[in-house]
Amino acid sequence: MNSLIEQSSSIPLDSRSVYLRQLCCRALQGGGRGHIGSTMSLIEILRVLYDDILKYDPKNPKWDLRDRFILSKGHGCIAQYALLADKGFIDPAHLDTFCRFDSILGGHPEANKVPGVEASTGSLGHGLSVGFGIALASRMKKRSNRVFVVMGDGEINEGSVWEAALTIGKHKLDNLIAMVDYNKIQSAGPTKEIQDLEPLADKWRSFNFAVTEVNGHDVEALREVLNRVPLEKGKPTAIICHTVKGKGIHFAEHDANWHHKAKLSPETIQEMYVALEKATCAKLA
Repeated sequence: MNSLIEQSSSIPLDSRSVYLRQLCCRALQGGGRGHIGSTMSLIEILRVLYDDILKYDPKNPKWDLRDRFILSKGHGCIAQYALLADKGFIDPAHLDTFCRFDSILGGHPEANKVPGVEASTGSLGHGLSVGFGIALASRMKKRSNRVFVVMGDGEINEGSVWEAALTIGKHKLDNLIAMVDYNKIQSAGPTKEIQDLEPLADKWRSFNFAVTEVNGHDVEALREVLNRVPLEKGKPTAIICHTVKGKGIHFAEHDANWHHKAKLSPETIQEMYVALEKATCAKLA
């Protein structure tokens, strides 16, 4: 695990990862606020899901056989908005209206407003339960679609997550994939100090999940793992993604103070763009 933590800090960003973060900055500029650290740690996870894994149709967001993606850590919604804009679910111009009174893009995603959003999330700890219901219904209807739920590491302090996990394991729902954005910093500080999660992989195994760990910023590693799900037939999958809070904005990385900013000045936004332009870029994966 220590090597994955070190790799997540050092891995460079390619041009697509930088571009998606620039879309996030566009939304932050539009709203003048947002969960920066929580957004930036998600980008590669969502990028691989939307680029390579999920079945969906932007022109028909309610297609019955689509895979379902639930962002349980709804405060990281800017990352999802960036992907929805990139994939044609919403007009990119909506990013400029983020968090404004008349915008469809709020500080947490709303299913009845934003095409491509499957569940309204924000009250932490609910997404896995919603995913359980969808996965069970899909199996009962003999459908082949899958359910992917992304949670925050601070979020899984919530007991409702483990109630859902217990039930999902009981029903052996191998069409459900739970992913943890393990950036190790929650809103008030390090998870290790607030509520130590280790041994996290063993916890998921004890709830009858097949478990693996991955560098959450390594696009190829994420693709390889996600192309193998379910990891075991008859078991739900848990993927622990080791990430960096604020990844790509060097002055925000590993810093709980950048979990959320309520008043972002134009100068700070410009500094974020400059930081992304200077980010070391690898060949596009």
